[in-house]
Amino acid sequence: MIRRIIKIDENKCNGCGECVKACHEGAIEMKEGKARLVCEDYCDGLGDCLPKCPCGAITFEEREAPAYDAEAVAASRSRLGQWPCQLRLVPVNAPYFDGAKLLVAADCTAYAYAAIHRDYMDGRVTLIGCPKLDPVDYSEKLTEILKHNNIENVTVLRMEVPCCKGLETAVKRALENSQKCIPQQVAAVSINGKILERERS
Repeated sequence: MIRRIIKIDENKCNGCGECVKACHEGAIEMKEGKARLVCEDYCDGLGDCLPKCPCGAITFEEREAPAYDAEAVAASRSRLGQWPCQLRLVPVNAPYFDGAKLLVAADCTAYAYAAIHRDYMDGRVTLIGCPKLDPVDYSEKLTEILKHNNIENVTVLRMEVPCCKGLETAVKRALENSQKCIPQQVAAVSINGKILERERS
């Protein structure tokens, strides 16, 4: 289709990267010291990047280009809403826990399940850990988080492998120890990146 899209003159580009910061869609990246339009279907043609360029290297052009893919842009965005996200590092009384929907995810799920940001992290406070490699009892920290905060619900996302069951067990123990009635959901991810089960309690 013929549509309006940005054009970057690499001869004028000084490599400052301001356009990359201004592009909310992630269509522009720095490559070999120059700004480049790397995803044409991520460029909405509105030009948020234009006023940020100090060299006048960015202009509009009308040409054949793939349609703007808002769904792909949305899927590519990070949904991590807080830092830190490692379960061992989060402070028990962090303000983002107040009224939170909690995601407790095994480290490997982020690599195995490609849509984790869109399907699980969006709108949730994310805590990650590995019950096999981390030498701690997660249930103690989780109990304190659940006890001292108004948690709306808890989702556990784990791998299908047996060692990952420890994460689910830690959350169940923490829910019992907190003596609160908080809805829980558990989902398991296969090693080839598919959601295998969803359980609610």
